[in-house]
Amino acid sequence: MSRRQTPQRREAILDLLAARGEVAVETLARHFETSSVTIRKDLATLEGAGHLIRRHGGATLVPREGDQGRHRVSPVKQALARAASERIADHARLIIDSGSTTSALIPTLAHRTGMVVMTNSLGVAGALQALDNPPALLMTGGTWDPHSASFQGQVAETVLRAYDFDQLFIGADGIDLARGTTTFNELTGLSQVMAEVAREVVVMAESDKIGRRIPNLELGWAHIDVLITDDGLDDTSRQQIRDQGVVLICVSTQAP
Repeated sequence: MSRRQTPQRREAILDLLAARGEVAVETLARHFETSSVTIRKDLATLEGAGHLIRRHGGATLVPREGDQGRHRVSPVKQALARAASERIADHARLIIDSGSTTSALIPTLAHRTGMVVMTNSLGVAGALQALDNPPALLMTGGTWDPHSASFQGQVAETVLRAYDFDQLFIGADGIDLARGTTTFNELTGLSQVMAEVAREVVVMAESDKIGRRIPNLELGWAHIDVLITDDGLDDTSRQQIRDQGVVLICVSTQAP
């Protein structure tokens, strides 16, 4: 695109972020038929304006309280959240990891009673407290990581190990059919501790993340009990995931 078209491209990047919650530099470069250097400049400018948070290899959207337009949760994430909420019982003790996909789960908890929720995300904590019937809230504390917009580190891991939980709900930057969930973030220790202290680990991820080649392994298949994704997943991939001993739930994204 020419310099005149740069504002339109940046607007389109925000539209993609609104739909997906996160995007990779290489994906944007292919989509806009431009270089990764140009995309990184776009992301830096948009981050400076407060529209997104850059992560290694991509960017995530900054949630904005009361914004009903660009920052709506995508229909796919809403469908995943509805399926995830069906696995939650009253009085459950949950961990909800940071991320736009897991955040979509929060409105579904409004009518649950006796809930206890721990999170490492200020955004998740704020959304939980905004519910009419908020759960008991626990925070991991720890060291703030601007790339993942969450608390990480040994303090957070120590706090988590002091509790036990019924379920962990966690997203993924990518899913390797041979290895498990993958991430751009090199800080994977807290995710692994979260999985250790939860009796059921539920991964929520759109089907377009499955097969992404991302170097950092977050959770191996042996640590994942359930994967909730959409019906865009092909039959071969479905079987490969089931072969790992994982309960696979593919939700319809078609309007009823």
